[in-house]
Amino acid sequence: MSGTPEGPVHPEPPETRAAESSLTERHPPYGSEPRVGCSPSELRDYRAAFRVAQLAMAVIDQDGVVVAANDSFGTLLGAEPEALREQAAADLVDLASDGRTWHAYREVLRGRRSRFRCTRRLKHADGRSLWAEVTVAPVPDSRRVLLSIADISDRRELQARLRHLQMHDPVTRLPNRALFFERLSAALEASAQDAADLASAAAIAGTASASATVGPLGAAGAAGAVGPGETISSSYESYGYGRTGRIGLCYLDLDGFKAVNDTLGHRVGDRLLAAVAARLTECADSDGYTRSGGHLVARLGGDEFAILVEDSTGTEQLADLARSVLGALQRPFDLGGQRLSVSASIGVVERSGSGTTATALMQDADTTLYWAKADGKARWTLFDPERNAHRMTRQALSSTLRPAVERGEFALEYQPLVDLADGAVRGVEALVRWNHPQFGVLPPNRFVGIAEEDGSIVELGRWVLRTSCRQARQWQKDHPRERPIFVSVNVAVRQVWDSDLVADVAGILAETGLAPHLLQLELTESAVMGSAGRPLQALQALSDMGVRIAIDDFGTGYSNLAYLSRLPVSVLKLDGSFVRGFQDEEHANPADELIVEALVQLAHRLGLTVTAECVETSGQASRLRRIGCDTGQGWLYSRAVAPDRIPELIGTEPLPV
Repeated sequence: MSGTPEGPVHPEPPETRAAESSLTERHPPYGSEPRVGCSPSELRDYRAAFRVAQLAMAVIDQDGVVVAANDSFGTLLGAEPEALREQAAADLVDLASDGRTWHAYREVLRGRRSRFRCTRRLKHADGRSLWAEVTVAPVPDSRRVLLSIADISDRRELQARLRHLQMHDPVTRLPNRALFFERLSAALEASAQDAADLASAAAIAGTASASATVGPLGAAGAAGAVGPGETISSSYESYGYGRTGRIGLCYLDLDGFKAVNDTLGHRVGDRLLAAVAARLTECADSDGYTRSGGHLVARLGGDEFAILVEDSTGTEQLADLARSVLGALQRPFDLGGQRLSVSASIGVVERSGSGTTATALMQDADTTLYWAKADGKARWTLFDPERNAHRMTRQALSSTLRPAVERGEFALEYQPLVDLADGAVRGVEALVRWNHPQFGVLPPNRFVGIAEEDGSIVELGRWVLRTSCRQARQWQKDHPRERPIFVSVNVAVRQVWDSDLVADVAGILAETGLAPHLLQLELTESAVMGSAGRPLQALQALSDMGVRIAIDDFGTGYSNLAYLSRLPVSVLKLDGSFVRGFQDEEHANPADELIVEALVQLAHRLGLTVTAECVETSGQASRLRRIGCDTGQGWLYSRAVAPDRIPELIGTEPLPV
C-alpha cells in the first residue's frame, strides 16, 4: 500500500528508522502480557473486539514496529494481519515523508505527546485512492501505542463539493470572486518565488563563471556554466519551468446589461450571463495553457468578469485576448428565440508579478476599465502608468482643495483688457493660481474642473470674487485721477445653482465699496446659453444691479444666436481659436476674418461689446481693430501678472495696438 502526504513532500528526516527500530526483536503476541485488573475472559473479549472492529487498527511498540493488527487493517493494506507484524508502521501509512509529521509521530512513541493525528491520501488494496485520517495514541497502562486509520473519503468528497459550491457562481458555473482572488494571490506568490529562484540561479551562475578555469574540458570552461549568448532566463527555462514571472488580467464589464434586466427580466439576463461566460471560456481556452492549466475565467459579480493569465508573455498576448473577447461578444446571442446583442468594455493590465499585490492589480484593472467606459465603451484599454499618475494627482488635488482655501494657498494674477482703438487698459481679468505645497504653482485648468465636480468651486469662487473686488477698489483709491478699471471674474454655473450668487455679489460690492459697473462676471457659452429658471433669473438680477455679464469662449458652445438676444449679456469674448486663424498674415484665411466680422457686427447690433482673446501679434490686433472689435486680451499686451504690477499699466503710455 502506498500513501501520499497531504502537502509538500520534504526530505526524510536525518533519523533513520533502522537505528530507532529493531526489526529483529521478537515480540510476544499482543494480549499475552498480564493486564492488571483484567480477568482472562475480559482479555479474550478485548482481543475479539480488536480483531473484528470495523476501524482499521494496529498496536505498535515504542520503536514504531507493528505488534498486532486487526482484520480491517489487513484488509485495508491487502495483507494478512499476521504478515504485518514486525513491519515499520510509518512505512505502511507514509508517516515519514515530511519532517513535521515524522517528528510528531516519534514524540507519541516516546511518550512525550499524548496524541497525534494527520490526514493521508492512501491507495487501497483494490487500487482505488482514499483519504485516511491516521490517529496515533498511547494504550493505557502500556508502553505501546494504538494506530488507527479511518476512511474519510466521503467526508472529503462532501467538503470538496461544498467548497465547489462556495467558490463558484450558480448562474454561470464560473469561479466566483473568492476563488478568483485565491488563485490570483497564489499566482503572485508563485511569481515572487520564481523571481527569488531566478536571482539565486543568477548568483550561482555568476560564481561558477568567475571560478571556471581551463581544465580537462579545454576552452569550453566549466561544465554547466552559462555559455556565450545564453541568458540566465533561457537557462532557467531550459530546466522545463516555462515560466515568465508575469501576470495579465482582462477585467470586463458588459455595456448596457442593466437595460436587459429591466426590459426582459432577470431570467433572460441570467441566461445571457451564462452564454457570455461560455464564450469567454472558449476565448480563454483557445489562447493557450500555462503551468496551472487554462486561463481562469471568473464572474466577479453582476455583469463583471475577469480572465486571469498566469505567466503571460507580454502586453500583446493580453491585447490579442481582449480583441478575441470583443469579437466573440459582438456576435448576437440566441436565447430561446430572442436575439440579443451586447458589447463589453475591457480593462487590460499586464506586468511582472514580483512586487505586485492583488489589491494593486485589481485597482489598476478597475481604473483601466473605467477608462474604456469613458472613451466610448465597446473597446479595450491598456493600463497606462502616466495616465494613472495623472488620475492619482487629480485625486490628490481633490482631497486637498477645500482645505487649501482655508490655508490661503490660492493667489490671483491679473491680465489686462486693452481698448483696441487707443491702447488704454480698460479692465483686467482675475485668474486664480494654486500655490500647491507638493505640485508647485497650478493654473486654473488643473483644478477648476475638480472644484466644480466636488462643489468646492462655491467657496473658492466666493474668495476670488471678494479678493478681486477688494483689489479693484484699492487700485481706484491709489489712482483717483485715473479712469477706474473694471475687474472681470470667472463664474462657474454651479455657483449659480449651489449658492445665492446675487446675494454674494451684492454683499461683496457693499463690503468692498466697488461700484457694480466695475465688476464683470464671465460665464462660459455652454453655461449661459443653457440657462433657464434660477440661473437666468440670477443673471437678470445681476444685470439689473449694474454688473456686466460676459459670455466667455463665445463660438465654441451652443452658439444659439436667437437665444442670445434674450439674455442679459453685455459682452462677448471671442474664443482664441478665431484669433489664431489671423496668425498667418501672408496666407490669411478669408473665412476666419468673415466669421469674426459677422460676429462683431451681430454683437454691435445687439448692443454688445466684443473682446478678442489670445491676441499675440500686432498683425492680429490690427486686423481685429479694422473689423471693429472693441477690446483685446493676450500676450501682445501682457501676461497675467501679480496685482502690484497692474498700476504700472494704468495711466501710462497706451499699449501697442
